[in-house]
This record gives sequence, structure tokens and C-alpha cells, in this order.
Amino acid sequence: MKIFSESHKTVFVVDHCPYMAESCRQHVEFDMLVKNRTQGIIPLAPISKSLWTCSVESSMEYCRIMYDIFPFKKLLMAALAAVGPPNPRADPECCSILHGLVAAVETLCKITEYQHEARTLLMENAERVGNRGRIICITNAKSDSHVRMLEDCVQETIHEHNKLAANSDHLMQIQKCELVLIHTYAVGEDSLVSDRPKKELSPVLTSEVHSVRAGRHLATKLNILVQQHFDLASTTITNIPMKEEQHANTSANYDVELLHHKDAHVDFLKSGDTHIGGSSREGSFKETITLKWCTPRTNNIELHYCTGAYRISPVDVNSRPSSCLTNFLLNGRSVLLEQPRKSGSKVISHMLSSHGGEIFLHVLSSSRSILEDPPSISEGCGGRVTDYRITDFGEFMRENRLTPFLDPRYKIDGSLEIPLERAKDQLEKHTRYWPMIISQTTIFNMQAVVPLASVIVKESLTEEDVLNCQKTIYNLVDMERKNDPLPISTVGTRGKGPKRDEQYRIMWNELETLVRAHINNSEKHQRVLECLMACRSKPPEEEERKKRGRKREDKEDKSEKAVKDYEQEKSWQDSERLKGILERGKEELAEAEIIKDSPDSPEPPNKKPLVEMDETPPVEKSKGPVSLLSLWSNRINTANSRKHQEFAGRLNSVNNRAELYQHLKEENGMETTENGKASRQ
Repeated sequence: MKIFSESHKTVFVVDHCPYMAESCRQHVEFDMLVKNRTQGIIPLAPISKSLWTCSVESSMEYCRIMYDIFPFKKLLMAALAAVGPPNPRADPECCSILHGLVAAVETLCKITEYQHEARTLLMENAERVGNRGRIICITNAKSDSHVRMLEDCVQETIHEHNKLAANSDHLMQIQKCELVLIHTYAVGEDSLVSDRPKKELSPVLTSEVHSVRAGRHLATKLNILVQQHFDLASTTITNIPMKEEQHANTSANYDVELLHHKDAHVDFLKSGDTHIGGSSREGSFKETITLKWCTPRTNNIELHYCTGAYRISPVDVNSRPSSCLTNFLLNGRSVLLEQPRKSGSKVISHMLSSHGGEIFLHVLSSSRSILEDPPSISEGCGGRVTDYRITDFGEFMRENRLTPFLDPRYKIDGSLEIPLERAKDQLEKHTRYWPMIISQTTIFNMQAVVPLASVIVKESLTEEDVLNCQKTIYNLVDMERKNDPLPISTVGTRGKGPKRDEQYRIMWNELETLVRAHINNSEKHQRVLECLMACRSKPPEEEERKKRGRKREDKEDKSEKAVKDYEQEKSWQDSERLKGILERGKEELAEAEIIKDSPDSPEPPNKKPLVEMDETPPVEKSKGPVSLLSLWSNRINTANSRKHQEFAGRLNSVNNRAELYQHLKEENGMETTENGKASRQ
């Protein structure tokens, strides 16, 4: 069906009774020349608008915003200029808003140009073109009962005109109508009508009631309603630099509120990082999203790519900040808008620019560009998951790919089977239980479970399929009896992971989840589940065997732990013993040096070394404590000295000096000079 929403037809009905000619009692100061006024001249008294003027201006502002954002395919009645103001001396009994409501219903029954085009395209199915509309009635009701009388009038009129439209080629029946009743009254008076949210009066008519004071309050209410009716949203541009009129060399920052389609906020509302504030206008609160002004950019080529563009309409179109911003953009300039952030880098999310004399709010993507290469699935989502079942997912796509369907098939009840619905049904069955990550599944990592997992997703099973599933379950029972290991993932766990019986418990639970997801497919699926549950309920001797196995595993763990503790204790004791021996050796060597350096000390007796070794070399005299390196070097030198015959010259040397060529002295009888001596350390 070609559906036209209620926003396709909007009819304004403004009460023209004598009461609407009264003042709204909201004064307007128009004598603003206070500084240059000549003395003695009485200032002009403030004026106030009538209820009729406030209603017409608010209605026109509603239309202006709508036409700015949706210049096409929207209809509004605009015959208010030819009516003129109401006559305050007219008889109220002769004036009734009911005539306007009846005319509004007649207008909704008329076929618009766009509906006629849709009916022409559909030809024989012209009745499938929808007809919906909205009536906004601004009046001054006497009481709540008066409001109910107006609602009944509209309901009866729709019923009568739908009968006429059923037999006419130039009229269309009203399928849905929204009635918005706005009761307006002068400032300072008490309202005689209560507000009421939208209520369904019949399958065709819904109604809502708003009680609003005239003047600025009425304009604000229509501003809010136009956002609700046409899915608009508010954006406030802050920190707009603007020169002052009185002081050309100074500038101040201003704010401008813009209205646009709400889709301009979809992307960065999802991120939850948007500053949503409120603008308070005459006592009412309205949500608006705040964006900061950035330095204007004239070269649009350097901008980020755009994901959407939406027409805008200033809320206060006649204000100086709105006028300056509009003229600035219409001159070919562009302005970047950023999200206000307390910390972090600047995020530019939108841009204001004009095209063909119209101003658009462009949505700039702040995430990864769709033109860039997509990230590899092996990198993981956010860098946290890297064990996706990529191979299994490729096989899953091959099993569920779409192919041309030529031969028609019929269901059991004789109805024709739609190929697309059958494909959706198969995809739903295959994804009832399908873990995406390797570490979150056990059975899909086991080759032994493949026969069961591949056939359990079928809509119906054969006897052979049931036997294969039962064999798979029996093989798993045999694996558990043999205590075979399972491919349990230990990613993110410490230690050895779960014990063997816990691993099998996890496996059986997951297998039961998979089978239970498909037990409603057929009776044979139920038989597979019964076999699984029977194998899970172990006999008493099986439970006893499992207990013995757990005790044996606990003993093995305890023995391994005891061995490790003993080795650690032994190595610690050895290190402490060696440390104590070395400390005592250092202390005694230091004492020996002190005693030897004393002139009155006797020759120290020979002592055995603290550390009993095969032989220890004589410790050279030192002026301080002996280091551990010296002790170890002496021990190594002693061990090495036993491995070869000592040099004869060193054995017969005096003070480690050996005289060379002694036979020459004996043969020639010559004195050996100092140059003929050599020392070998």
C-alpha cells in the first residue's frame, strides 16, 4: 500500500468568533528610542496583540518551519489572509467553530495531486493508496464538555463523508485523522479546559487537547508541535562570533537554534557522547543538542565525507544572530560544528553549508570511513577477541547461500511454499545455537561431535540420522570412560584449567543445549534428546569409578605439589648453608689479618680451612676481607694444579723468581746480569 502519513495533509482551523478579537494582554514594547528622545515628550504606550493575531502568527510560523525543511509534497491551507480579523461586535451565537471543522473534514477527503499520481501508477489497485490527515484547531473553548462536543462533531462528520467518498471517484475515504485541539486564552485568566494526551476515540479518529496562554506561549507550543508532527529535532549553535552594531571593533558570542529532521542526530546519539541540553522558552522546556562553532572553511574539498544532508530552519528567524548566520552561509561559506567535550580530542560531527540558495546541515562521519579497507576479522572486535570461528563461519555461509528456486514446492497443508520464507526458516534453525568464538564452545571443536551437530539442525530426521546421533553420543560416553582429554580452551584462565570431570560436564551441558534447541522440530529429535539424557544419568558403579578417578587425580596433584615444595625447600636450605659458611670464612680471615698485622702478636698456628676440600691453596696476604670471587678462584686454581706437573723453575724459585741459563754461568764463568733474570708469576 502506498501510505501517506498524517503529515501529508494538515488543515488549520482558527476560531473567528468575537472573543478572538480581545487582547491577549501580553504587551509589546515598540518605542525603543529611549536615548535620543526629546525631553517633555510622553513615551508611547505599549501595545498588545489580539488572540486572533497570535493564533494566525503561530500558525504561519508552523507553516514556515515546515516549508523550510519540507518544501515538497506537503499541503497546508493558506486562506487566512483573505478572512480579516474577527468583528468584536458580532453575535457570538451566530459564530461557531463547527463550520470550520466540517470544512476541514471535507478538505481531507479531497484527492491531492500526489495521491492522484500514486493512484495513476497503481491503476487497478488505486484503492491501495492511503488517505490520512491532521486537523489543528485553535479556539477558545468554554469547558471540557465543549471540547467533547467538538470531538463528537468531527467523528460524525468523518463517518458521513466516508460514506460519500465510497461512491465518488473524486473523493477518498479518511483512513486516519489526528485532531489537535488548542484552547488559547488571554494572559492572566484561568484556563477552563484541561490538558489531555493523545487518545483514540475511534479506529479512524484520535484526539489531544492543549490548554495554552496566548502570545509567546502559543507560538512556543506550535513550535513544539511542528517538531512532533514532522519528526524534527533542535540543534543550538553556540559561540558564534559576531560584531556589535554599536561597537564595530568588538565582537560577542551568540547562540542560534536551528530545526531540522531528527535523522541528523542519529549517528552520534548512538555513541552516547553527545551533550543534550534544554532550551527554556517562556516556561516550557525543550530538548536541544549543542554544537560549537568552528573556524569557517571555504574549501569544501578538504572536508570529511558526508553521510547525510538536511534542510534547516531557524527557530527565531527575525533575530539578528539568525539573520547574520543565514547571510553568512548563503554567501558561499561553510561552518564546521564540533561536539563540546570536557576532555579528549575535538570531534567535528556536522557542517553548515548552502546549495542552490538553501541551507543544509551536513552530517560528517567521525568513525571509520566506508571507503577505507575494512578491518580484518582476525584482529578482533576492538582488539579483544581474536579466536573467531572463521573457518566454521565460511562453511556456515556455504550451507545457507541463496540459489534460484524454479520448481514450486508445497507444504503439508497444501499451501505453496515461498522460497524466501523457507530460506529464513532454515537460517533461523542453523543459528539457534551457534557460538561465534572458539573459546566459548567445546563440542564444535571436537571432530567426534560433527555427525550430530550437522544433522540435528534439520527440519526432519531419518532413522539413519537418529542412529548416527546415538552413535556419536555413545562415542562420547566411551571417551569419558577412557578419560580422554577434551579441547577445552584455557584462554584467560590461570593454572591447569578445569579438571577432567569438569571438562566433560561442560561438554555434556553444551551438547544438551544444542539438542534441546531443536527438539520441537520432530519426534525423532526428541528421541536423540532421550538418548542423550539416558547416557548422562550414570549408574552407581560409574559414579563410584568417577569418584575413585577424582581421588587418584587429587593424590597425583598432592604428590606433585609435595615434590615441588621439597625441591624448593632443599634449594633454599643449601643456599642458606653456603651463605653461612662464606660469611664465617670472611669473618675469620679478617680476624687473622688483624692479628697478623699486630707487632706483638705471636705466629698464628696452622688452622684447618672452614670448608673441607681436598686441598686449598695458600691464601695470599691481603689488606682487607677476602671476596667470594677470590675464594672461588683459589679453589679452581687448586683443582687445576693437580692436573699437570709443576714447572721445575717455579718449584726451585726464590720469591717467584727463577734464574735463567745457569749452565752458561758455569761454563763461561761469567756473572749473570740483571737482564738475565726473569720472573714468572
